Amino acid sequence: MVSVFKKECNAFFASPIAYLVIGVFLLINGLFLWVLKDNFNILNAGFADLNSFFYVSPWLFLFLIPAITMKSFADEYNTGTIELLKTTPITNWQIVIGKFLAALFLVVIAILPTLTYVYTIYKLANPVGSIDIGVIVGSYIGLIFLAAAYTSIGLFASTLSKNQIVAFIVSVFCTFFMFYGFDAIAALLGSNTYWIKLMGINEHFKSISRGVLDTRDIIYFLSVSASFLFITKNKIDHE
Repeated sequence: MVSVFKKECNAFFASPIAYLVIGVFLLINGLFLWVLKDNFNILNAGFADLNSFFYVSPWLFLFLIPAITMKSFADEYNTGTIELLKTTPITNWQIVIGKFLAALFLVVIAILPTLTYVYTIYKLANPVGSIDIGVIVGSYIGLIFLAAAYTSIGLFASTLSKNQIVAFIVSVFCTFFMFYGFDAIAALLGSNTYWIKLMGINEHFKSISRGVLDTRDIIYFLSVSASFLFITKNKIDHE
């Protein structure tokens, strides 16, 4: 598993993918939060919090994480190296987990520079330091859980086609549905549909973002990630 993790990380950073994903994520967030005069601009909000950042990021991840994961297995199938990989003395589970951790590691690297936003609003607050640290910490934890779920979905999508573009499109569709699809269905059906919202990622992400680490939300994210990783492993087994 460690060897797969290192191989994937080396592949990411040896190509423009890693730098492009990190750069685009930070650039778009920076524009929305600090430059553009819109509802997401922190400087125009009148209060020091990062709600805008935690609202925008899940939508950016809908495209950036599929861009990271689209080649994970699609490229292996296209070049025929999947058979060589499966003959190495590691299990299919180790292959899947290694690729999953490598992709998630890249996402975490992209998130780390945004900690400067926390310091900035800490200084901008009046009085200085009057920010809700609990909510911010909870939101960052929720963002990592959300990234893990997206990554597992992206890995599964990359096993469905040898074409990376097809894998990207399928991944975007699946992550969008898991994030917002159940909310849309609940809105169409009307009242008494909160249980439908609970099937989607968005409701659980918003719950954690309030600063309360509910075990139900944690179990949900772990279940989604584990389920898609399990499906991915089974798909490889039957190739």
